[in-house]
Amino acid sequence: MRSNTPAGRRYLRRFWPTMLAYVATLFFAVWAIKTWRPEGVLLVTLSILPALPIIAVIGVIGLYIVEERDEFIRARVVQAMLIGMGFMLAVASAWGFLEDGGVVPHAPAYWAFILWCMGWGIAQCVQSLRDRMGGSGDDA
Repeated sequence: MRSNTPAGRRYLRRFWPTMLAYVATLFFAVWAIKTWRPEGVLLVTLSILPALPIIAVIGVIGLYIVEERDEFIRARVVQAMLIGMGFMLAVASAWGFLEDGGVVPHAPAYWAFILWCMGWGIAQCVQSLRDRMGGSGDDA
């Protein structure tokens, strides 16, 4: 993601506080669940707490896509996101069948967001390398 556009700078101003909130809520929730051993509504509340900043990050990403005025940059980001989503779906599908076969252990569902981010990041690296090597891949 480029931070040299106004939308990119706004994205970063929104992204970092949200990620700090994620880290804080994650550590607090893990500590509170282990220390207090809550049940019922409190357990549900503490368990969902770290997901709320992640949901906010998804909103921040969506705002960036809406606010980015540079169509080339927006198209590249969306393309990288789609590649990331394909990566996540491919890994999750393969993992699910392997899990059903008893080959691999169960993986928590929150790994889906992490896989998507990994795929998105890898796609952006490939896009940048491709551009540095002299082509955008749109020459056809």
